[in-house]
Amino acid sequence: MAVPDKKTCEQSLDRLSSLTNLALSGEGISADDAIWLFSLPHEYSEKIMEGASLIRETFRGNAIDPCTVMNAKSGACGEDCHFCSQSSHHSTISPEFEMVSKEKILQTATLAVANGARRFCVATSGRGLSDPIEVEAICQSIETVRKDVKVWSCATLGILSEDVLEKLKDSGLNRLHHNLETSKEYFGNIVTTHQWEDRVDTIKKAQAKGISVCSGGIFGLGESEKDRVSMLQTLRELNVDSIPLNFLVPIPGTPLYDEGAGIGPEEALRSIAVARYMLPTKEIRITGGRVQALGGRHPEIFRHGADGVMIGNYLTRMGRPPLDDIQMIKDMGHTLSKDPLTGQMPVDPSGSILEINIPVTTGQISFVNMKKMGETCD
Repeated sequence: MAVPDKKTCEQSLDRLSSLTNLALSGEGISADDAIWLFSLPHEYSEKIMEGASLIRETFRGNAIDPCTVMNAKSGACGEDCHFCSQSSHHSTISPEFEMVSKEKILQTATLAVANGARRFCVATSGRGLSDPIEVEAICQSIETVRKDVKVWSCATLGILSEDVLEKLKDSGLNRLHHNLETSKEYFGNIVTTHQWEDRVDTIKKAQAKGISVCSGGIFGLGESEKDRVSMLQTLRELNVDSIPLNFLVPIPGTPLYDEGAGIGPEEALRSIAVARYMLPTKEIRITGGRVQALGGRHPEIFRHGADGVMIGNYLTRMGRPPLDDIQMIKDMGHTLSKDPLTGQMPVDPSGSILEINIPVTTGQISFVNMKKMGETCD
C-alpha cells in the first residue's frame, strides 16, 4: 500500500482526532467511521493505538480484569459451528465427557481465584442447557461457588429458555456469556443448525431477567471488516456489559481449518482498537487465540483498548500459566482490577497451577503536534 501524501495524511489525522474526541465523549463512533478506521494503512497504527489507549483509560481506568473459564461438560455437540472442535459434525480430537461434579467445579473456582481470576465461568457443550438434572446441577454449583468461594459467577450454556434463565438468576448467577460469534449477514457461513436470531433472543431474555451479559465473537472466520463492524454495532444496540473478542485458532478437522482461516497481529490489534472506538465505555475482554494470532505482540492488547483478559486454560486447549499473564499485566504498567462483588482488592495470586480445565488520562486529544513532528505525514 502506497504511503499517503502529506495533505491526505493531515486530513486523515484530523478525522482520526475528531473520532477520538467523539469516543471520549462516550458516544462511540459510527459504523461508517469504524470501517474507515479499518481502512487506514499501517502508517496510522500508532496513532490509532494511542487514541484507543486514551479511551480505555478514560472510561475503564488502568486496571485489567482477569477471568477464567472451566469446561464442565465437553464434546458431542449436535450443532455444526465450523470453528468448534466439540461439534459432532467434525472429525476432531477433543475432550468428551459428561457434566463434572459440583466438587470439581468448586475446586476449579478456588484455584481460579488463587491464580488471580476476578470472574469464574462454567461452560457446557451442546445447543443449550435444558435437561432438568443438568440445570439443577449447574444451579447448585453456581450457588456453592458464590457461597464458598465468593467469586463473580458467569456461565456459558448455549441457547436458553426463560425458565432456565430464571433458575440461574435465583442461583446467584451474575453474568451470562453468549456470543453472537459474527455478524447477522455472515452467520450462515459458519453455523447452519441454529439461527443468529436464537442467540440474540437468549441475550435479550437474560437481560430481561436482570442478568448481566457478556457477548462478543470470533475474528478470523473469513468475515469481512464490515462484518466485524456489524457485529460490534449489534452489541452496542443490545447494550451488553462485556465484549469478549476471540481470534480463530484453526483446529484440524473443522471446516475453517481446511479453508486456512485466521488473522495476523496487525489485523487483530486494529480490530481491538476499532471495538474500543465503537464501544468506549464497555468492558472489552480478550479471550481465545490471542497468543496464536498476536504472537509476541499479545501484550499490546491493553494499549489497543482492552481492559479484560482470560487467563489459564481454554475449553479444549491449554493456555499460558496464569501467573505469566498476571505478570504481563503488571509489566505493561497496569494494575489488577478489584473484586467485582466486594469492590476490594484481593490478595496477590498465590501461584497455584491451573490444570483443571483440560481433564484427563481524560480529556480531548489532538494529533496536531504529531503532524508538526512529521512522524507520519512526511
